[in-house]
Formats: sequence, structure tokens, C-alpha cells
Amino acid sequence: MTGSRQWPVLKLLLTVMVFLRAGAISLSDEVHVLMNLKAAFVNGEDELHDWDMASQSPCGWKGVTCNNVTFEVIALNLSDLALGGEISPSIGLLGSLQVLDLTGNNISGQIPVEMCNCTSLIHLDLSANNLNGEIPYLLSQLQFLEVLNLRANKLSGPIPSSFSGLSNLRRLDMQYNNLSGPIPPLLYWSETLQYLMLKSNQLTGGLSDEMCKLTQLAYFNVRDNKLSGPLPAGIGNCTSFQILDLSYNNFTGDIPYNIGYLQISTLSLESNMLTGGIPDVLGLMQALVILDLSNNFLEGEIPPILGNLTSLTKLYLYNNNITGPIPTEFGNMSRLNYLELSNNSLTGEIPSELSYLTGLFELDLSENQLSGPIPENISSLAALNLLNLHGNQLTGSISPELQQLTNLTLLNLASNNFTGSVPEEIGNIVNLDILNLSSNCLTGPIPSSISNLEHLLIIDLHANRLNGSIPMAFGNLKSLGYLDVSENHLQGPIPLELGQIVELTFLNLSYNHLSGAIPRDQVFMRFPSSSYIGNPLLCTNFSSSCGLNPLHPREMAPRPGTLGPSATWGITISALCLLALLIVVAIRYAQPRVFLKGSNKTAQGPPSFVIFHLGMAPQSYDEMMRLTENLGEKYVIGRGGSSKVYRCCLKNGHPIAIKKLYNQFAQNVHEFETELKTLGNIKHRNLVTLRGYSMSSIGNFLFYDYMENGSLYDHLHGHVSKNKLDWNIRLKIAAGAAQGLAYLHRDCKPQVVHRDVKSCNILLDADMEAHVADFGIAKNIQPARTHTSTHVLGTIGYIDPEYAQTSRLNEKSDVYSFGIVLLELLTNKMAVDDEINLLDWVMSKLEGKTIQDVIDPHVRATCHDLDALEKTLKLALLCSKLNPSHRPSMYDVSQVLNSLLPMQSEGADGLTTGTKGGSLQAANQRRYIDMYSSKHTEAISLSNSSSEDTLLYQFKEVISRKL
Repeated sequence: MTGSRQWPVLKLLLTVMVFLRAGAISLSDEVHVLMNLKAAFVNGEDELHDWDMASQSPCGWKGVTCNNVTFEVIALNLSDLALGGEISPSIGLLGSLQVLDLTGNNISGQIPVEMCNCTSLIHLDLSANNLNGEIPYLLSQLQFLEVLNLRANKLSGPIPSSFSGLSNLRRLDMQYNNLSGPIPPLLYWSETLQYLMLKSNQLTGGLSDEMCKLTQLAYFNVRDNKLSGPLPAGIGNCTSFQILDLSYNNFTGDIPYNIGYLQISTLSLESNMLTGGIPDVLGLMQALVILDLSNNFLEGEIPPILGNLTSLTKLYLYNNNITGPIPTEFGNMSRLNYLELSNNSLTGEIPSELSYLTGLFELDLSENQLSGPIPENISSLAALNLLNLHGNQLTGSISPELQQLTNLTLLNLASNNFTGSVPEEIGNIVNLDILNLSSNCLTGPIPSSISNLEHLLIIDLHANRLNGSIPMAFGNLKSLGYLDVSENHLQGPIPLELGQIVELTFLNLSYNHLSGAIPRDQVFMRFPSSSYIGNPLLCTNFSSSCGLNPLHPREMAPRPGTLGPSATWGITISALCLLALLIVVAIRYAQPRVFLKGSNKTAQGPPSFVIFHLGMAPQSYDEMMRLTENLGEKYVIGRGGSSKVYRCCLKNGHPIAIKKLYNQFAQNVHEFETELKTLGNIKHRNLVTLRGYSMSSIGNFLFYDYMENGSLYDHLHGHVSKNKLDWNIRLKIAAGAAQGLAYLHRDCKPQVVHRDVKSCNILLDADMEAHVADFGIAKNIQPARTHTSTHVLGTIGYIDPEYAQTSRLNEKSDVYSFGIVLLELLTNKMAVDDEINLLDWVMSKLEGKTIQDVIDPHVRATCHDLDALEKTLKLALLCSKLNPSHRPSMYDVSQVLNSLLPMQSEGADGLTTGTKGGSLQAANQRRYIDMYSSKHTEAISLSNSSSEDTLLYQFKEVISRKL
């Protein structure tokens, strides 16, 4: 509180001091500067509790890194600490500061102009805060700056043209702000800029040919601004570009012909006002992976030469004025996953050559003028998830062979001229969510096999010539929210079983030949009379015998013409229900697949059964028990201190893992369930997805994806350890697990700390890709007492020593545990073996500064890059530093491990790094050294260091135990 009262006076004094004083300041002065920073932050007392004026040196403080020789503060990493308040102008007194990372806080106010005095800055990250006002143009004085990240704030005003003077700037990220005005032409003269990200601002003006002077630029993103005018005529000269996103602007005119000279991986011109044809020369862009020209005014035919784009995975041409046929050459694009050509004027038949696209996931040809039958061989597209042919002139019958599309979740064949019956085999498309066959000429009965599609949300069969009765088995469709069978020739009574569909929000049975009484069930009574209109033999009086009050069209509003008040009100209610349902469906398809089902009863009642992801639905608790013979021993695949794990193969053939927690409940069941629902929304390729849970006094179960190759522990020390993992596989596993943990720490809001990272919790799929399991649940389950568990959370051998002593746990505790996992991978030894701690064993073996006695012989024999091996060992020891502030973040660990992989992988921005990526890797590694080199014997020279000789520390300094 005292600091808060003094803040206005301090701010004035420090503003004067910054401009009067230059050069280095003493250690005691830096203590005062940092305390002033803390005073300006809200919540600083909680998060920066070890920042104490009584300290003689700040070098051991949270987030502070000092130079080992001069003891000057060279790095401040205060990311994701929920800090509020403002950035104190005193920051300008830290003249030796090289890294400032305040990302992911709630800091407001303006960027202090005094920051321009931090002339040693290399990395400045103020992203994901609430900073406002204009960007100080004096930041251009930071001549060593390589990374400037101001993403996701509330900054306004122009982009300073003075940024062109930042001669070392490689990455400039100002996305998601309110910046306005044109892009400064001088910015295009940078000789070092590699990433320019200006997405989602209010920028105006046009683009100039000058942009091609950015000879090092690989990533150019101005998506979602107000830029206008024609695309630069010389855009084909931007030969360094690899990703070009100009979408959601107001660009006009033709697509320049020479754009085809670019060898980029992504070209997105979506949602502009471009006219003319699609240039043939686009077919020469062999590196293209994504091509998006949708939502423009393009016309003419699709150039057949686009079929040469054999690397293409996504092709979006929807919402244009394109005419002519779909080129048969599209069958050559063997890697295509998404083909969306809807809302054009395409004619001709659907090419049978599309069946060659075996990886196709979505095929949308809706709202065109296509004719002829659906090619029979379309059914060979086994990966197809969405097939939308709505609004064409297609003819013929619906082939029974569509049953082979077992991964299909949406089938829309509405508004065509299909004839014949609905095939019984359609009930074999087991994952179908939406079935729309409306507005065709279909005849015959509704197949009862549709009731097998237990995932169904929507059934729309209206405006056909279907006869027979409504299948009683539709009552089994527990997830169904929308049912429309109106305008057919259906007969018989309304099945009472439909009343079992509690999720039903829209029902239309109108204009058929249904008879009998409308069931008195509340499900039927909640729908308006317009749902039943046009059935002369249907009774509406719920209290009288049938026949006294038949439902005639004349008593209600006639179908053509004016509707009466009751029908109007009913249609309004139904429309609102439909809107609500469609919003749910839209969210479900636009975001990761999240589906909540079942009750929220506590553990004291009947078993609750909650499903997060559709691949699990519509299982039930009883069904799971039946499939595993009440969790018979033959289904056990693992045991731990807190649970037993079973393998269960669902009816759709999809295997899952059932983790049965031992009898102890979390102390707060409701809180535990809330956290489980949060964890159920987390999806990442290197995390084991939590697909659902069930809790009751009978038993507590978590449902996960099944991993075919077991755990890393199994391969290193367990029943499959005879099949030795070679070095490249081990490095791949380490990199994957690091990416999963980095995602939990950096990208999840709120942040998720794993709390029990160990080789048992790193699972391997069929491709030996790592998936981190059991994240976020350790604090809620009480493990049985074993020789490997303690009263603190975690497992002996992996537990952060500081946490074991102080019970203070954060993401750096996960980093320590991951360091031990790295040592396991390198040595093939367990974390604790015969009461010998693995880290202590490694340190003792390295006293002679050699690694031969440490590394597993099989690793040495299969590793062709001994330098990478040594660097991985250094990284493991750095992660397991006793002082948490000296450990890297999991994000930085992930970056380093990725840089060591023998094959370069796609970066976070979708950019594949190759030879050009070397300088980027070196920059990342330099930043890594600067932030965590508290034990280096001398200041690091940034000007001439390389990725080979500056990754991490000198080896002898890494293994130093003295802190």
C-alpha cells in the first residue's frame, strides 16, 4: 500500500531521471528500479513476493536474469502472472536489459516512451495485455531489437514509420489492435524483417510494389483490415514470401498474372472484391498448400492446370461467379483434404476422378447447377467427413454404397432431383450427425435403419414423396434436436416413442396423412399446432376422444396464403427453437468437437455420464460395462498409484482407455467436475484428449483416447523395453511431449500445470508420436500409498525439490520433471533405481566432464549427430536446475528440441523452415541463452554467435551445482 501511495511522485521523478541519466547504473539502483516497477503493477505483491528492497541483489528474484560478470539485469520474464497496473517509466533505467517479456498479463496504460532508453533490448514482448494509446516512435532507437511483439492489445494510431530504422528487426507482430492509417512505405525497406503480422487492425490505403523490397520477408499477413485498391502489379517480385494473407479487405480488380511466379505455401485472398478470372499461372505455384480465393466476384471457368498443384491440401473457391465444369484434373491433387466450390454457377457432372482424392475430408459443391448422378466411386473416399451437394440439379438414385463413408458426419443432398427410395444402408453411416435429403423426389418408406445413427442431431426429409409410417425406432435417437418429415405421404399414428427424445427442439409433421390423436406426452404438447397442420385425420383435443376435434387445414392456416395467429405464433416459436439448435450445431462444427451429455449429478447419486467429444457418443454407463464385461481383468492395460486403466473397444470400432480412479473422491466433487469439463475442452496433437467422465459412489471413471504403443516408461523400462528406441525416435518423443506441455503452460487460459510429469504419463500412438496424459488432475485424486508416492503431488524422482520443501508449485515444477524424463531418454535408467536418484547419478558421472558413461549405449550407436546428443543432455540438466528461476519455460524447451530434430517441422505460423530457417533458429537460441545464462562465465557476444556454438551454456557451467 505504501508503494501505491508513493507511485505518482515516483513516476514524476523517474521520468526526469531517465532523460538526465544514461549508461549503466549500480546494483542497488537496479533494486530500486525493479521495486518501482513492482509498485506500478497491480497484484505485484502477490506474484513478485520475493522482490524485496532489503535484498542486496535482484539476481535471484522471480523472473530476473543477470549477467554473471557485471551482475546487471539482462532479462525480465514476467509473462502470465496476472499483473495489472502500468509499466513504470523507470524501465528506461535498465540500460543493459536484453529481454523484456510481459506477455499474457492485464497491464494497461501506454507504452512508456522511456523504454527507448533500453538500448540493449533484443526481444520485447508486450503481447496479450490491455495497453492503449499510440506506439512510441522513439522505439526505433532500439537498434539491437530483433523481436517486437505488441499483439492483442488496444493500441491505436499509426504504425510508426521510424520502425524502418530498426536494422536488426526480424519479427514484427502488431496483430489484434486498433491501428489505423496506411502501412508506412519506409517499412518495406527493411533488409532483415522476416515476419510482418498486422492482422485484425483498421489499416487503410493500399499495397505498393515497394513491399517486394522486403527481401527476407517470409510471412506477410494483413488479414482483416480496411485496405483497398488493386493488388500490386509487381507482386510476383516478392520472391522471398512463403505465406501471403490479404483476406478480408477491400481489394479490387483482377488478380495480377505474375502472382503465379511466387513459390509460396499459402495464398489467401478471401473476402475481397476481386474480379476477372482465375489466372492459369496459379497452376505453376507448385509449393502451394493452401489456396483461398473465396468470397469474391471471380468469374469464368476453373483453369484445369490447377490440377498440377499436387501439394495442395485446401482449395476454397466458394461464393464467386465461376462457371463451367469442375476440371477432371482435380483428381491429380492427391493431398487435397478440403474442396469447397459452393455458391457458384458450375455445370456438368461431378467428375468421377474426385474419387482419387483419398484424403479428402470435406467436399462442398452445394448451390451450383451440377447435373447427372453422384459418381458411384465417391463412396471410396473413406476419410470424408462432410458431403454437401445441396441445391444442384443432380438426378438418379441415392446409392447404397454411400454406407462405406463411415466417417461422414454431414450428408446434405437436399434440393436436387433424386428419385427412388432412401437406401436402408444409410443406417450404416455410424458417425452421421446431420442427414438432409429434403426437397427431392424420393419415394418409399423411411428406413428404420436410420434409428441406428445414434449421433444424429438433424433429420430433414421434408418435401419428398415418402410413404409408410414414421419409424417407432426414431425414439432411440436420444441426441436428435431437429426432425422434419413434412410434405410427404406418411400415414398412421404419431409414434409415442418420439416422446422419448428429450433433446428435440423442432418437430414438423405437417402435410402428411397421419391419423389418430397427438400423444399427450409433454414433448408433443410443447410444439405449436403448425407442426401438425395438414393432417385431416389427426386429432388435436388432448382431453376428448379422438374424432371430436380433428385437425383440418381449414381450421388452421392454409399452407398457401395467409397464416392465422396461432400458426404464426407457432412458427415463430419453432423458428426460435431451430435458431438455437443451429447455433449449437454451428459452434460444434466451428470449434473443437465438444458435446456435453448426461446428468450433472454428484457422486452420491446414480452414475453421471458426461461426454465431451462426439467420438464417444452415444455410449452409456451400462454399455461401457457390458463391452468390458464389468471391467474384467483381461481388459486391464495399466495400473498406477491412483488408478487402474482398461481398454474398451466401442461399437463403432474406436478403442478408448477407461481410467478407474481408486475409491477416494476429491474433497470437492463439484469443483472436480468443473475442472474436468475445462480439461475436456483442451485439444492438442501432443495431449491425450479427455473424452468424458462418469462419477458416482459406484465408481469414478475418466475416458481417454487409447494409445496403441503404451507409455514411454514401458519402452524404456517395462514389458516392451527389449525393442530399443533409437535416438531419432527418442528425440521425436521428447519434442512432442515438450510441445504438449508448452501448450498447457502458454496457450491454455487459465494455465494448466500438469503436476505429475513422468515417463508413465507420456503415451505413444501408432506412429510413436508423444501424447501427454493425466494433465491437470493430480491435485484432485489421492493416490494409494506406494513406494513411489508422497504426501505432495507427484512421483519420487520427478518432484521439484523446491516444491517438496515449500509446497509452492508452478509451471517450473513441470519443467524440472520434464528434465528428469529427458535424462531417462538419454540414459535408459529409471528416475529412482535402488534408492539412487537419477539426477544425482548423472551429476556424479559427469564430474570428469565426459558423457560416454552417461548415455545409453543404444542411443550412442544410433545417434548420427553427437552434437545434438550433447545439447539434449545440457538441456536436461538446465531443466533440472535447483533454482526454478534458472530453468527455461516449456515453450523454450520445445523450441530447442524442435531445432535439434533431423527433419525441420512446420512452425507455429504454418511456415516450413528449411535452410532459410537457420537464422530464425539461431535467433531463438540466442534469446534462450540470454534469458537463462545465469551461470555463464562471461557476457555472451550476440553479434558473432551461431546456433552451433551458443546453444545453452558451456558444458562445464551447466553441470555446476552451485547456485
